[in-house]
Amino acid sequence: MAAALALSERGRGRTAPNPNVGCVLVKDGVVVGRGWTQPRGRPHAEAMALAEAGEKSRGATAFVTLEPCAHESARGPACSGLLIEAGVAEVVIALGDPDPRTNGKGAQRLRDAGIRVSEGVLEAQARAAMAGFLTRQSLGRPFVTLKLATSLDGRIAREAGKDRWITGQEARAHAHLERTRHEAILVGRGTFDADTPRLDVRLPGLEGRSPRRFILSRRPRENGDWEWLESPAAIAALESVDHLLVEGGAGTASAFLREGLVDRLLLYRAPVLIGTGTAALGDIGLADEARWTLTDSRSLGSDRLEVYAAR
Repeated sequence: MAAALALSERGRGRTAPNPNVGCVLVKDGVVVGRGWTQPRGRPHAEAMALAEAGEKSRGATAFVTLEPCAHESARGPACSGLLIEAGVAEVVIALGDPDPRTNGKGAQRLRDAGIRVSEGVLEAQARAAMAGFLTRQSLGRPFVTLKLATSLDGRIAREAGKDRWITGQEARAHAHLERTRHEAILVGRGTFDADTPRLDVRLPGLEGRSPRRFILSRRPRENGDWEWLESPAAIAALESVDHLLVEGGAGTASAFLREGLVDRLLLYRAPVLIGTGTAALGDIGLADEARWTLTDSRSLGSDRLEVYAAR
């Protein structure tokens, strides 16, 4: 299942509105098929793995990160039906599908066909891997990651006219990798006007993974291929966006935190003290102290990355 979860990460930020699922087929202790949901949601992970395995699917065990779908679609058949047709002997599922069209029906359909079904294997990891899809299903909005690159004293920029970047090359490369894992990226109007950011992916071989670009502003206007949002709450209406990366500035970051719309924090911290400069956050309007859970911490060159999840 861990291998299936790793495969599912390949599709993150590219499969919405479908979930980024991974699937591994094993027969006689040998992996005979691998799959992950492809861009724009088709083919599904199970279909890809079954196609690779061919006749070796018969009698195999399928490890799937999400319950195989039970509903037919104009875009393709139900994966539970494909697994039955292929003759797999067992299906191991990490997480049930909350989509009412499948919710429990996929697993039951497999059982009714005489296939052994196990559920809940590495469930917590599957929830983390498919956080975008699950947040959309439960809250009706994308999963939001807020990225902050700060000095040790919590500044995101030096005085006007000074050096543009605080963090080093390794941290900036990691931030570009994060962009590939999101369907959309957003900055505030002030950041857009001051920095004219590109917000694309500039990693060799991944340039085609640049997300859609949005500006948060109460006064939308036409501006090339940029899209506009008038308020943080408007993210709920974004189509085919299950992962949104908010990159700045301080006003926009504060607005999303104030509305309780941040699920994950990426905090890049450079070993410098700035003093006078732009603070990372303004008033976020919390009556009680906000609590976050540290989920990852690592060095990136001379900088430090800390990742936090909302409680």
